[in-house]
Amino acid sequence: MGAQKMSLKVMQLRQALDRQYGQTILGGFQQALYRCLPNAACLVAVLLALAVPGLVPQPAFAQSNDERGIRVGPSGLALPRFVSLKSNRVNVRVGPGREYDIAWIFVKGGLPVEVFQESDNWRRIRDAAGNSGWVFNSLLSGRRTALVTPWASAAEPLPLYRERSPGAKLNARLETGVLLSIDECDGEWCRADLRDSSNKSFRGYVQQNKLWGVYPNEEFDD
Repeated sequence: MGAQKMSLKVMQLRQALDRQYGQTILGGFQQALYRCLPNAACLVAVLLALAVPGLVPQPAFAQSNDERGIRVGPSGLALPRFVSLKSNRVNVRVGPGREYDIAWIFVKGGLPVEVFQESDNWRRIRDAAGNSGWVFNSLLSGRRTALVTPWASAAEPLPLYRERSPGAKLNARLETGVLLSIDECDGEWCRADLRDSSNKSFRGYVQQNKLWGVYPNEEFDD
């Protein structure tokens, strides 16, 4: 196999791993992949190493503030952080620029995404499924939203309580994947708002650890 074909396969591998794990293969693995070209046996050894559990980072769907390793990005804002999609159509690209190919397109506004990397006016985001790509900053909003237990395919409906207590009266029961607007969170409970198909509004409190779009012990008040 020629070096050019092998290089293409390496790039395809990196893109596949990026889609699966939500982040680029960094450091030693990336360097090893390129040092191996065009040695097929060497490449196989690196790929076997990548298959060992724990050597490749897994996407984190519900990290606490301490676990996520907060740092300040070039914009002066925290990384990682949750934001939401401002537009009903958002192109997600494979790199930080319009010259890069479109990986996929969001067609629903308001969805929560996690920003974990910045490059000029571009933000690298991760969605609830662990897919990652680059989005132009102006297409993102600081308005907080969340999805109800997107990691569970057949979870029990999530209670929306009138007060911050599991003994409070119910306002609604929320199915998996329901999109909520989040007004505030105190580390255990979030005040949420949603509208049904008839535009009827429901507001109340949900358990914070049942949401994707806020961190388990994050506290904020919009």
